[in-house]
Amino acid sequence: MPTESPAPADTPRTPPAPATPVPAPPPERAAHRDPGPGLTLREPAAPAPAPAPAPAAPRGYRAVFAVTEFRAVFAAHLLSLLGVVVSELALTVLVYDLTGSPLLSALTFALGLLPYMVGGTLFAGVADRYPARRVLVVCDLLCAACVAVMLVPATPVAGLLALRCLVAAIAPVFTGTRMAALTDILGEGDLYVLGRSLLRIISQSAMLIGFGAGGVLLTVLSPRGAITVTVVTFLCSAALLRFGTRDRPARSATGDGGGTLLKESLSGARLVLGDRRIRALMLLFWLPAMFVVAPEALAAPYADAIGASPAALGLLLCAMAVGHIGAELFVGSALSPRNRSRIVLPVAAAGLLPLLVYVVRPGLPLALAALALAGAGAAYVIGLDQWFVDAVPQELRGRAMTLLTAGLMTVQGLGMALAGLAAEFFPVHQVVAGSGVIGTVCTLLLVAEVRRTAPGRMSDTEGRDGADRHVTSR
Repeated sequence: MPTESPAPADTPRTPPAPATPVPAPPPERAAHRDPGPGLTLREPAAPAPAPAPAPAAPRGYRAVFAVTEFRAVFAAHLLSLLGVVVSELALTVLVYDLTGSPLLSALTFALGLLPYMVGGTLFAGVADRYPARRVLVVCDLLCAACVAVMLVPATPVAGLLALRCLVAAIAPVFTGTRMAALTDILGEGDLYVLGRSLLRIISQSAMLIGFGAGGVLLTVLSPRGAITVTVVTFLCSAALLRFGTRDRPARSATGDGGGTLLKESLSGARLVLGDRRIRALMLLFWLPAMFVVAPEALAAPYADAIGASPAALGLLLCAMAVGHIGAELFVGSALSPRNRSRIVLPVAAAGLLPLLVYVVRPGLPLALAALALAGAGAAYVIGLDQWFVDAVPQELRGRAMTLLTAGLMTVQGLGMALAGLAAEFFPVHQVVAGSGVIGTVCTLLLVAEVRRTAPGRMSDTEGRDGADRHVTSR
């Protein structure tokens, strides 16, 4: 078998045969090789036209809606949210009709916020311990069952309030699980950020639409008839999530021997709040939200103080949501992920400054402008969402986001209560302006802490503050 090895030096070589001249190809064919037998020579074919460019992939919010699973989550969120808003209004009217007590009627609204921290702290472990789709569907079914019991005429007022508390305790588990599940559906990058943004926008919009729709329903239906709508929306939400999303495994397994749900929930809260970076980011979600609710909580007394009409009161309550929706749409569609990240700290630091206008007791036009600007200041949350996902380990993500949701709702309720308490001793416009001042100072201190905990600016030991980040070894 021939090889490419040279012959040994002592091997005689056969003298080469004399070279035979090879005729040159004809001039007209010199540039072309013979294509082989059976093929006819011809001039080269004209180059094929370049293929048409593929249609550009959708970008921005359109790219999020291109994900089939997200469309199911979005529709379920819209349905359940509208149902909750309608039921809150109808239940408030029902309790007032049964008792004639303004206090119990107002307490019905308050009970929609107060149990959030309890449910979010004690039941947060559910979000990581069980598959996300199962948790979301079961939460919807439990809420539908609670609302169905409200429809029973024999249910006493105390029972109605207790059921309202139970629905509110389930809500942070549902919301936190859904937030964590979005990272599975959309990834951990820009699609997730825009998906979260869309859910926030629809939440703000549903508040405006839902109260209007609830008012219309109550003109043609009894309070219990309007509450029936909520049962239907919860069941539709459960069906969309069950058949419109994939079944994925639980985010983390239980520890050796299975540990109790309460232990896992509290352990998750300790690990999340024990991490300096995560704690700072979570507080940056919470603190501005706690102070920005003051003008909404005091909208009715302020409208009365400046002699505004009931229609003007509605505008005061809507202005902040309109500003928030407009700014979030702009930031989400017009700014790149890098620029969204750049504006987080400056916008958070300045977001409450528009409330300082209240120090001069502004009339309706100036107050509306200030509220719209304060609402627009919440757009910093889009970039903050990405920071939070990057900072939280995957096995803690469900518990961290459940705690984030629970804390956010709780601090807003606390902010409303404190604003109302302060208004008992000071004029309303001074309370709102004071909220802007105190909130800005607290936010500036928090912004400095977020800068200090930025990746690369602190050691792992400083970041943990003694908390064990290796949660997979639990």
